[in-house]
Amino acid sequence: MALTKDKKTQIITGFKQHDKDTGSAKVQVALLTERINALTDHFKVYKKDHGSRQGLLKLVGKRRRLLDYLKVNDGDAYSEVVKKLDLRK
Repeated sequence: MALTKDKKTQIITGFKQHDKDTGSAKVQVALLTERINALTDHFKVYKKDHGSRQGLLKLVGKRRRLLDYLKVNDGDAYSEVVKKLDLRK
């Protein structure tokens, strides 16, 4: 379930703002989106895994709050992240 080191590094490289950026809102949203997508695929097979479903809902809420933060503080970054990750908003 967890992201591999290579996949995580690839995602950070795609969304970082400077060389040592690993925790900006853009990077966090991208990492959360990858985890959400993996869990969504997991639920296609394991429909009754309610414990993991609760974790998925927490991840979705955290991503939503980070996207709201980006929207208020940096609208350009928000629209860039939404477009790159192909989110609906």
